[in-house]
Amino acid sequence: MDKKDSLSNRLAQGPVICAEGYLFELERRGYLQAGAFVPEVVLEHPEVVTQLHREFLRAGSDVMVAFTYYAHREKLRVIGKEHLLEEIQKQALALARNVAKEDPQTSLLVAGNICNTNIYDPDDPASHKTVRMMFDEQVAWAAGADVDFIVAETIGHHGEALLALESIRDTGIEAVVNLVGHRAGYLRDGISLVDCCKSLEDAGATVVGMNCNRGPATMMPLVKEIRAAVSCHVAAVPVPFRTTETHPTFQSLEDPGCTCIPDNRPFPVALDPFTCNRYEMAAFAQEAAAANVRFIGACCGAAPHHIRAMAEALGRSPAASRYSPDMSKHYAFGSDPSVRADNRELASKGAL
Repeated sequence: MDKKDSLSNRLAQGPVICAEGYLFELERRGYLQAGAFVPEVVLEHPEVVTQLHREFLRAGSDVMVAFTYYAHREKLRVIGKEHLLEEIQKQALALARNVAKEDPQTSLLVAGNICNTNIYDPDDPASHKTVRMMFDEQVAWAAGADVDFIVAETIGHHGEALLALESIRDTGIEAVVNLVGHRAGYLRDGISLVDCCKSLEDAGATVVGMNCNRGPATMMPLVKEIRAAVSCHVAAVPVPFRTTETHPTFQSLEDPGCTCIPDNRPFPVALDPFTCNRYEMAAFAQEAAAANVRFIGACCGAAPHHIRAMAEALGRSPAASRYSPDMSKHYAFGSDPSVRADNRELASKGAL
C-alpha cells in the first residue's frame, strides 16, 4: 500500500483493521482504574502505552489510534484533573505517531479519537455548545498532530454524533463515526442506528458504523442493516464478548455461576467467562469482510491475539504470525513423528 494513501484509498483497496481495546487491556495490566476509566497512564506510564501500540502493530493493525478515549473535560473533571487535558491529549497523539514511524516498511495510519461526552442533552442547547467546544479542542490537537483521520466513537445520541462529525469535517480531516447500540437497539434520542448512519453519510462521514458494548453476535445483524442502507464505508468494531439476544450488550451480561461479584454485574471487570476466543474473532472478521464491511476492529476487551487472528483470517501474515499456534510438535496432541507414541496415545484416550 502507498504510504501516502488516505483512509478512503485504503478502504477502496480492501479491509482496514483497527485495533482498540486500550482501556480494558491497560486496566487488566494494572495501569488504569476501572470506573472512571480515564487514561492517566498516558502520562504516568507512557512506555506501557507505547508497548501496547507496538503489540497491536505486530498483531496486524493498520491503524495506531491515539489513546485519548475518555480524555476529555468531563471525565477529567470527575476525577479532579481537568488541568491535565491538553498534556494527555498531546502525549497520546505523540505516542501513537512515534510507534507508527518506527518501522518504515509498514504503512500505518494514525487516528485521533474523540468519544461520548456524557453531558449531551437533546433538549438543552447549552449542552450542545459545551459538547461542540469539547470536540473542537480535541480535534484541533489531533489536527495539529497531523493525524490521517479521526474516530468519533461510542456515540449514543444522533445529535452528538452530528456535532462530532461537524467538528472533524471543519478541519478537512476524514471522519469515522461509530455509534453505540444500547440494549434497546436505537440511540438515546429515539433515532434508529440506520437512520443516524444515513444522516452521517449525508453530512460527509467517510465511514459510519458501530463500536463497543455489543459482541460480534449481536452487533453484526445491526451492522448488516447499516451496510444495506448506506453507500459509504461501514465500520464494525465489537467488544470480544459473547453477547446474546437476551443479553445483547456486555453491560447486560449476567453470570449465574458466580455469587461473589459485586452487584451481581460482571461488567466491567468480571467478564472473563464471556470472552470470545481468537477463532470467534477470526470468524467475525471474515463475516464482516464478506458483507463488504471494510473498517474492521475490536474494542474494549480486545487483546493483540484477537487482532492477529482477525488479520490472519483476512489473509495477512503480520509479524506476530511467527508465533501463531502450531500444535504439530505438542508432546501429546502433536502429529510430528518426533512426538512419542505413548504420549499421543494418552491424548487419544482422553486421559489428559
